Amino acid sequence: MTARTALVTGVVGGIGAAIAARLAADGARVVISDLPGDALDARGEKLGLPTIAADLGDPASVREMTARIATDHGTRDILVNAAGGVRGQVGTPLEEVDPDAWHDIFSANVDASLFLAQALVPAMKKAGWGRIVTISSGAGLRPSLTGIHAYTAAKHALVGLTKQLSLELAQHGITVNSIAPGFILSNPATERQWTAYGLEGQAQLINRIHTRRLGTPEDIAAAAAFFASDAASWITAQILSVDGGVT
Repeated sequence: MTARTALVTGVVGGIGAAIAARLAADGARVVISDLPGDALDARGEKLGLPTIAADLGDPASVREMTARIATDHGTRDILVNAAGGVRGQVGTPLEEVDPDAWHDIFSANVDASLFLAQALVPAMKKAGWGRIVTISSGAGLRPSLTGIHAYTAAKHALVGLTKQLSLELAQHGITVNSIAPGFILSNPATERQWTAYGLEGQAQLINRIHTRRLGTPEDIAAAAAFFASDAASWITAQILSVDGGVT
């Protein structure tokens, strides 16, 4: 891993931050990214890692970011895209789904993964080696507990994109896999969701989990580190549920 450079996005959230910390601990040269702002700067300072701000829903911004990585850090071997989420939205009845809100979630969860792959894959193909890891969700495999139509649809689309990219890229030495986390308290949105369940709902959720505990960002980071490693060279197009046994 010491010969590899990794880009980890969505690091303001707990899952992205844990993945960046794990890859750095494993020896990779890690660059982190999120939307511009103090939160990204603070995360970079806390992790001790270089930051490049970017709007991943904007292909020009993605190209600029990846060009800077090439200039400042050389190779671009590993992509872990943890950006996405619910974008501050809450569940609504079907009749109240707003088109702009729908597209906002797709931009963050699906478009970003496509644009990042387009920008990084040429260098991976040239090297004959690459790792792409997307962070989907249990909502990409079944209905979402959030009740947000766009989030469920976007995560299902991300699962499909992951498999399609694998079919195209694995012959070039580039594996493409996805991690579908269970319920993890990793950001303000999940904290609000957990609180909204109340004590009874929280107990019901815990009882559905075979391990009888919520996951941690570090649980997801461990899976991402494996997918990014040489040990996973013959594993691709997989959607790994890391959810304590719910799936």
